[in-house]
Amino acid sequence: MAELLNQASDQPQDLKPLKILIVAAEAAPFAKVGHVAEVTGSLPVALRELGHDVRLVMPRYGRIDPARFDLKPVAPLQQLSVQVSRGHETVYITEGTIGDAGGQVPVYFVNNDKYFNRDGIYSYPDDDERFILFCRSVLEMLPALEWQPDIIHCHEWHTAIIPNWLKSIYLDQPFYKNIASVYTIHNLAFQGIFGYRVLEIAGIGEYSFVYPQREDQPNVVSLMSLGIESADVISTVSPTYAQEILTPQYGERLDKILRERQADLYGILNGIDTTHFDPATDRFLAANFNETSLDKRVENKLDLQREAGLPRNPGVPVIGMISRLANQKGFDLLAQIIEPLMQLDVQFVLMGTGDHLYHDLFRQVAQRYPDKAAYFMTFNTPIAQKIYGGSDLFLMPSRFEPCGLGQMIAMRYGSIPVVRQTGGLADTVKDLDPAHNTGNGFTFQEYDSMLLYGAIVRALETYKYPEVWHNLMARDMMADYSWRASAAQYVALYHRAQAVHRQN
Repeated sequence: MAELLNQASDQPQDLKPLKILIVAAEAAPFAKVGHVAEVTGSLPVALRELGHDVRLVMPRYGRIDPARFDLKPVAPLQQLSVQVSRGHETVYITEGTIGDAGGQVPVYFVNNDKYFNRDGIYSYPDDDERFILFCRSVLEMLPALEWQPDIIHCHEWHTAIIPNWLKSIYLDQPFYKNIASVYTIHNLAFQGIFGYRVLEIAGIGEYSFVYPQREDQPNVVSLMSLGIESADVISTVSPTYAQEILTPQYGERLDKILRERQADLYGILNGIDTTHFDPATDRFLAANFNETSLDKRVENKLDLQREAGLPRNPGVPVIGMISRLANQKGFDLLAQIIEPLMQLDVQFVLMGTGDHLYHDLFRQVAQRYPDKAAYFMTFNTPIAQKIYGGSDLFLMPSRFEPCGLGQMIAMRYGSIPVVRQTGGLADTVKDLDPAHNTGNGFTFQEYDSMLLYGAIVRALETYKYPEVWHNLMARDMMADYSWRASAAQYVALYHRAQAVHRQN
């Protein structure tokens, strides 16, 4: 894995630019539920900056305002008849762009009032039909566009049927013959599990070899497994997660099929949008700063304390956390230590929504300790930026974390991460070794509440040494987690996918 991806910077300069189609159910800034949207909204722009012909396609949900994003009809695709199950649906394609004027990426939107003109994005009873229609529309629109990609890069279960179709119902169609597929798993826990009728909806019931078997649920189909089985190469969003999902502990009952495809499985760390996430220009901060002007950062700490209703005290360490409230994110561990944590000289600011159990718990904690804890039961960009820019520590004690962007954003803003060594957290955060002046955060390995507590205490003790802490903040802020390096690795992966496709 490492040997292939290390070749990214050594690609021959005479290789012609690739034609790359990114296919996703969500992408920033148009529609965002999770970190997938950040990836699919940033990667195409980074690939375009490397000189490739990149285009993005996604559904147009009801919340996407055509006027706001200046969406225009695509003339040849005003009425496209697409097969779903034994019938047909009419869709039409509109087009917008992402990126700046010097490197704009075309974005195609699949429009269909019946399936996509809704306020929400996911969790509808007909999600199988919705996203199968979307995927079929993607493939059917390409000949009309007269644009033939070299690579179709699919993300998550919503697009997993495309690699399968390229090797089944579209196999003998010349237009699609030379298109290689890449399938990216962002979170193996969300697999698109449906009854066997989904095979009929997708038109692949006759291809018996694609019937996946799940020992725990023998009468269902995991759409994600179809993508894993069929894609030319598979990727995940960090090298460590790519190894973890080969095990029963992290494999979500797909570890067997993943081990069978291990030779074609790669891990590429996500990047962050360093233009958007920049403390030197962030308009939501009380004071802009960089690694050479860290003295200004205290103004953001005082502003965060004001926003959170906490005593304004520049000396007390502030722990920030922005997360979905779920066991996966380590909240079962945090619940076990929150009371002893509140006995320390510390303030805690949490923002996020999720399990009602944790809503209630942290509301109660904030009520009992009004001078020490604040809970924002929302996802709010201005407050999130204030937490990144004003907290001293950033907490991510996840049970598993495929990549994680929060720790990278926090480091860019000088908030030191406290994380469990798993997935992308293990790839990006190394434990501080003051004696050798190495490391960039505080980590713990086993999923244990006392180990979490110990990592926090170690961080708080280190905070008492201003020079050490200042150097740690500066080191974290100077690290490069931009998309450029990751995009170059994806280019290497695309060439690998082409090689695999030619061999099959």
